[in-house]
Amino acid sequence: MRVFGIDVKDYPLDELRQKIGIVPQSAALFSGTVRENIRWGKPEATDEEIWQALSLAQIQDSIAEKGGLNAEIEQGGRNLSGGQKQRLTIARALVRKPEILILDDSASALDYATDAKLRASIRTMEGNPTVFIVSQRASSVLYADQILVLEDGSVAGLGTSDELLQTCPVYREIYETQFQTGAAHA
Repeated sequence: MRVFGIDVKDYPLDELRQKIGIVPQSAALFSGTVRENIRWGKPEATDEEIWQALSLAQIQDSIAEKGGLNAEIEQGGRNLSGGQKQRLTIARALVRKPEILILDDSASALDYATDAKLRASIRTMEGNPTVFIVSQRASSVLYADQILVLEDGSVAGLGTSDELLQTCPVYREIYETQFQTGAAHA
């Protein structure tokens, strides 16, 4: 596998880690302020950079209502909803301005409208990062350049959503079930 034209085995690990932002499925938040939690992604982040990341992650209004960057977060984010936890974890990755962003089912607790706004804001990010989205939601990958469909650990299809609707029964079934379109797209 190559990253930026270099075999990953030849890449200095620290340098590679600096280029990647990862958002796991389970949001990990720590007791402390919003600012402290976001700075886990970039310790030297300015307040302006933090607010920009919160905006991209579609959580700036909620944070402003809770008291801003000094708002306290309980251990594990117990005082936040599932969607707020996920969006704060996303903001932590975005504040790094990664060249590669990996979203591992990290929007599962978001409603569809917020998920769509989040994906749109990521497309406007400075530096135009390469984004890998692991998701069970067809809507989360609908406009991806390439979708890799896995079934039982094997590749079932690869292509755009339109291509997969024509060539991949697994993707078509997921799509039709989630969008309730029946055989209209078969």
